[in-house]
Amino acid sequence: MCELFGVCSVRPLEINEYLKEFYSHSDRNPDGWGMAVLDGTEASTEKEPLRADRSVYLRERISVPVRERIVLAHIRRASIGSISYRNCHPFSGKDCSGRRWTLIHNGTIFDYPPLNRLFYCQEGGTDSERIFLFLLERVNQAIQAAGPPDAPERFRILNETVCEMAPGNRLNLLIYDGECLYVHTNYANSLYHLQKKGQAIFSTQPLSRENWEPVAMTTLLAYKDGELLFRGTDHGAEYIDNNEDTKYLYQIYSEL
Repeated sequence: MCELFGVCSVRPLEINEYLKEFYSHSDRNPDGWGMAVLDGTEASTEKEPLRADRSVYLRERISVPVRERIVLAHIRRASIGSISYRNCHPFSGKDCSGRRWTLIHNGTIFDYPPLNRLFYCQEGGTDSERIFLFLLERVNQAIQAAGPPDAPERFRILNETVCEMAPGNRLNLLIYDGECLYVHTNYANSLYHLQKKGQAIFSTQPLSRENWEPVAMTTLLAYKDGELLFRGTDHGAEYIDNNEDTKYLYQIYSEL
């Protein structure tokens, strides 16, 4: 599985040690790395279809202080989609009101037919990009119907979408909309949370000896300035590994 890392802080936070530990896991996730530094509608996104610990650029990038408020980072183990730049996370783009959305995903969509038609719209081949395009489509529909949604309405849209998409699928998500960081997991022991005053840090695995705790399961959460803002519906659709899905992933991965 891929790994996710995210930071939501009220003030700039130096995160080099967390990033170094996170990217050191690339021996198990060798198919690409990415990082996005986010600020409202602005996004600085860097990624390569290269094992992170073999990237000269990344080594230099995190050798100097990285002090930021909102950061998303990803290391990829390809399951759906070839090993290429266009399939590396994060995925980022603006809705029709100009609001920027940025997404990283860990997991696999095994069965959610509404995503299928987006295969012909995406630049790459990942189900993660299709999730991103589907989410942006839902937001644009809301904008066209009633104008740009405020924070509670955006959360409602995401909550409904995640509740629809989660059953039967492995869906770990970190999404930033320029104001809130949305967090979701439905796969046990695959996303952890470190909370300090005005700081919320998320990672697939604990990255230090600090007091990391598992993220609440099967419930969309939204954070702003490092604190929990909204809690969504507990949809109860925990993903459990099964032989049929494992065989499917093995077949797909062997063809990359």
